[in-house]
Amino acid sequence: MERLAIWITIGVYIALMIVIGVTQGRKAKSIADLTVGGRNAGAWLSALSYGTAYFSAVMFVGYAGGTGKAYGLWGILAGLGNAVFGSWLAWRVLARRTRDTAYRLKIKTMPQYLEKRYSSESMRLAACVIIFIFLIPYSASVYKGLASVADVLLGIDVNICMIIIAVVAALLLVFGGYLVQARADFLQGIVMMFGVTLLIICVIRCDKVGGVQGLVEYANSDLGLPKLNGSQWVSLWATVLMTSFGTWGLPQMIQKYFGLKDDKQAKKGILISTFFAFLVAGGGYFIGSLCYRFFTPETLPAQDYIVPEMLKASQLPSVLVGIVLVLLIAASVSTLCSITLTASSTFTIDFIGHFKKDMSVKKSSFTIKLLCVIFIIGSYVIANTDTPILDMMSYSWGIISGSFLAPYVVALYWKKMNTKGAWAGIIGGFVIAVIPAAAKVMTNFTANETVVMLAGKGPVFACAAMLASLALCFAVSAATKSTNEKETDFFYNGDVRAVEE
Repeated sequence: MERLAIWITIGVYIALMIVIGVTQGRKAKSIADLTVGGRNAGAWLSALSYGTAYFSAVMFVGYAGGTGKAYGLWGILAGLGNAVFGSWLAWRVLARRTRDTAYRLKIKTMPQYLEKRYSSESMRLAACVIIFIFLIPYSASVYKGLASVADVLLGIDVNICMIIIAVVAALLLVFGGYLVQARADFLQGIVMMFGVTLLIICVIRCDKVGGVQGLVEYANSDLGLPKLNGSQWVSLWATVLMTSFGTWGLPQMIQKYFGLKDDKQAKKGILISTFFAFLVAGGGYFIGSLCYRFFTPETLPAQDYIVPEMLKASQLPSVLVGIVLVLLIAASVSTLCSITLTASSTFTIDFIGHFKKDMSVKKSSFTIKLLCVIFIIGSYVIANTDTPILDMMSYSWGIISGSFLAPYVVALYWKKMNTKGAWAGIIGGFVIAVIPAAAKVMTNFTANETVVMLAGKGPVFACAAMLASLALCFAVSAATKSTNEKETDFFYNGDVRAVEE
């Protein structure tokens, strides 16, 4: 009977997603509708779509469990950093200027942004390839995070769970792309906020934690607030900074700004996205930080199973278990949709479209949807490897943000940034960030301690890549003369809003 209640809750969620897909998908008439929602999204739709793309089962399961295991309650700093730096500051610094530029110049993807700013087709093509390839590990980590929860709480095969999330995500995208996704994300965002609030209350009140008094005891213990050494502080802050500033260079996050209706909605989005992040990310990391109230260091499960086993040990009511699963499915589906749509639309518009310039709207739309299905299948295959969730996500975020954060962000504010500086930032950031990913591949052939150590340093290398990319952009641009002053001036002052999308 309890299992039935859980499945009914999940079934209701899936039915609602299908209804949204069918009703909203009919409104997608153009490529702009498919990719940026016709540039007509309000603050709530954009902010919740941003938040649900930001936080998925990867955060709730992989990162929350990993930071709780390594840092105890100090792991909450990651959630606070995500809210302050990854949401509030990101929206304040990026949203309005990005929306204005994308609206004036009819930009639909990050590679288009780079091409228009730096007058470089080769940069656009390189960005397409990097984005499409290296978003796959992130997408795969979403599958893996949800599968571990379903395995523990439902006892179902992880492959069945991954197939369910793949089918729901594929349906939403094939029905109508961004229009469907944004409206689905609105509902999923409400589910996430409601679910996290209930989850926090129930976990705190469970016997293992012991309420507020138990929290105080935990905070006063060496496991609750451990004394971290220098290396641990570096690793913790690397995680905080990567998961916060890493979003600044991710194309699926930037695309949320492209779809904003106007400047007023961009301002409202700041508060909404920040509140969402404080509740969802802060709550998720808080739950993970309580792991030593449930286990001793000797009995702690494998990293990807810490939070699922905690939820099982909390003895949650069956309906709440269903809500928790829906929360994680909703978070994961929305993130997966954002990643998949971004990768597929970017590859279609900016790579295939470069070689087939006469593609019709209908053919482009079909190609995007076909690539969405292929991308989801590829992610499913990668998810079946033994790479931990945290590692897959850090490789993806590190490489993409390490490559593109600086050329994107600096261009919004500094007109003297030039093409050579941008290329230096992209190449330098990529080379640094790819090191741990390459080391992970090498671990399949060698057990060398240095290689294994490098494979586990994804967040550290991601931060180093972003900083090095920024430094290279400024240094090379300052040392070399710009050769495209007219094109650069058009990027800031030109207006092509009359062009048909």
